[in-house]
Amino acid sequence: MIAKMSKYDVVLFAAQRDDFIEKLREIGLVDITTTGWEPSEEDRQLLLDIEAHNKARAFFESWVKEEGRCDAGAKPFASGQEAFDHYMEAQHQAATLAAEIARMEKMAEELRPWGEFDLERTRALAEKGIVLHYFLSSRTTFDKSHEEWKAEYTIQEIARNEATVWFVVVTAPGVDVMLDGQEMKLPQMDVREAERQITLMREELKALDGEFSRVAASKDLMERHAASLKERLQSARIETTAEQAADGKLLVMEGWAEKETSSKVDALLESYPNVVWVKSDPRPEDDTPVLLRNNWFAHVFEFVGNMYAMPKYGTIDLTPFFAPFYMLFFGICLNDAGYGAVLTALGAWLVVKNPEKGMMNQAAWFATLCGVMTTLFGLLCGSFFGLALQPYFPDIPFLDFQGKFFSISLAIGMVQILFGMVLKIVMLWSTLGFRYTLSTLGWWLILLSASIAGGLSMLNPEWGIPFFTLSSPAFYAVVALGAVLMLFFNSPGKNPLTNLGLGLWDTYNNLTGILSDMLSYIRLFAIGLSGGILATVFNSLASGFVPEDANIVVRILIMLPILVFGHGINLFMSVISSFVHPMRLTFVEFFKNAGFEMSTRTFDPLRKMDQK
Repeated sequence: MIAKMSKYDVVLFAAQRDDFIEKLREIGLVDITTTGWEPSEEDRQLLLDIEAHNKARAFFESWVKEEGRCDAGAKPFASGQEAFDHYMEAQHQAATLAAEIARMEKMAEELRPWGEFDLERTRALAEKGIVLHYFLSSRTTFDKSHEEWKAEYTIQEIARNEATVWFVVVTAPGVDVMLDGQEMKLPQMDVREAERQITLMREELKALDGEFSRVAASKDLMERHAASLKERLQSARIETTAEQAADGKLLVMEGWAEKETSSKVDALLESYPNVVWVKSDPRPEDDTPVLLRNNWFAHVFEFVGNMYAMPKYGTIDLTPFFAPFYMLFFGICLNDAGYGAVLTALGAWLVVKNPEKGMMNQAAWFATLCGVMTTLFGLLCGSFFGLALQPYFPDIPFLDFQGKFFSISLAIGMVQILFGMVLKIVMLWSTLGFRYTLSTLGWWLILLSASIAGGLSMLNPEWGIPFFTLSSPAFYAVVALGAVLMLFFNSPGKNPLTNLGLGLWDTYNNLTGILSDMLSYIRLFAIGLSGGILATVFNSLASGFVPEDANIVVRILIMLPILVFGHGINLFMSVISSFVHPMRLTFVEFFKNAGFEMSTRTFDPLRKMDQK
């Protein structure tokens, strides 16, 4: 659900700004509006420094794990600023050295065929009128043309491999050499010198580990310095966007706090001197920040919804409503009890490894829940690592996925679409009033009645309702009621003829839209089927390599690598598909029919940045 917010309009003396902001940081409950902020050059530099701190944190998380690089006894720097400056300089040097080493290694490979030579002697020969031209050519061309070239030039082969020949042409000064080969510039060093320089640069790069060790020992100082930069950026945003009054002597600021904790904000404002403030409820036109407060189950799926957008304040948080569908869709797409068991075990292991609340814990529980659903649905369909369970358990009525799930997937799609429309009706009723729901209610009645009258019998002839079929008066009555609502009540307050025209236009759009929405759910059947077929293919492939008279040990030795490799690839690809396509159904089909509106702003209160 979306947390209730309270709005604060605050007026204070400009000279109090920094102290007032610091007080707000201490309580950590107020989000100050900074809409329209444009960063200055100084602000951009702050942003770059903050990003550099984030990269430094990620760098050291992996660097300290590399054996033999970090000196645990290194002396920390005196301040976070000093540590950051030394890190930036060392990182720049390391990047420069790494690029130079890569360049020299490439040069060494180019020089290696020429072997060891004395560059000074080569230059001395040139002064005496003996010029060396360095060439390389394809082996075929060289062998074919060698005798012809020797008749005109003095040629010495230096090295060759399967494809290339390196050779030197000796001429007098000023002679142009015309050969079917690539002439190279006079080498400025031989391979020995190139390798010596590479060794020296690697030693310089290794020496930087001492500098990085000191920065790593200053981790806490760096974190505090990064926190101070973020606080400076917060202050800069507020200073830039706060409305000035009375020739700049007063500041007018807009803030937001959770209604549940707003009493603490009230107490601060009451006690703070020379501050005038007004507390009110958000209005529809306000850019109210959004904070989600869901139970444990829905919270696990919040990051899925956040990949699209946060819901607009005053609407419905759809996370608790799409979460069960998402789990079901994931299980349908992966559709194998063996794969589900692997995913469940992996998720449970990640939960144990990441017990504290955070993104990793949330992702671990997400994987675990989706794995459990996959296992249950795989057992329902009787599939275990592509192996059909029906021959082993003939008395259990497993679901025939390939034969029956095509129509079931369409039915599931219609259920979610109708459910989304119910949520849209509830949202419109609560925000605008009942009359604004009538058009959507009319569409819902038509779709529901058509699904019951025609869809149930298509799924199972025994499910049909005798008095409510596509030709029954009851069906026509409900459709007529829905048509009246959708054609004449789609724009409350407008002329009936205008409503009729708009309703007819909406009819075309809605019919084509809902049809395409429902057909999109076929992807559940297609993805689940393709993954299952690939699993059986790998099983057949593994058994096909086993000789008929092989014993159990030989069978295991032959089949196990193929099965592990094949099912590993299939599991990886199927998990990606099972993650992406339910998300697509959620964002496009469900969100659209549920009337989802996105927020432009999330709740981000001022707080001490060094507090976890």
